[in-house]
Amino acid sequence: MSESSICQARATVMIYDDTNKKWVPAGTGPQTFSRVQIYHNPSNNAFRVVGRKIQTDQQVVMNCPIVKGLKYNQATPNFHQWRDARQVWGLNFGNKEDAVLFASGMMHALDVLNSMPDGGYPTRPVSNGPSPEELEQQRRLELQRLEQLERERQERERQERERQAAPGQ
Repeated sequence: MSESSICQARATVMIYDDTNKKWVPAGTGPQTFSRVQIYHNPSNNAFRVVGRKIQTDQQVVMNCPIVKGLKYNQATPNFHQWRDARQVWGLNFGNKEDAVLFASGMMHALDVLNSMPDGGYPTRPVSNGPSPEELEQQRRLELQRLEQLERERQERERQERERQAAPGQ
């Protein structure tokens, strides 16, 4: 059985330049968005992240294995990072929905890998990851949650303005 994509998102792929202490775009040419996917190979239960620029040449700017124990850091809602054997990777997502979707796929991959003893086989049954429908539902729920928080914030501001405008208080 071959690899299959368990999630995809749009992000700018970055590499941390330790010498100059700054983030730089991965690959060559101008900094542009890439399609970043997490692939799962069920035959050996391996995962990897592949990023291809969304351009005609589809330059591969990332091909990074996801290994047991990897520390995935959601530094901000739209910027996530991790370290592999050679460098520190960063993904600057175009929107929060892509970030949530990708983080969900990464957490699933890490959960599967971290549930495996050193022999490489899972200690509990493993699914092939969330289905596209489940990922879409997670994305919709997160979007609804963010919209609800925004409505609540606007309502609080409206009430505060009314309170300040009310005479004699």
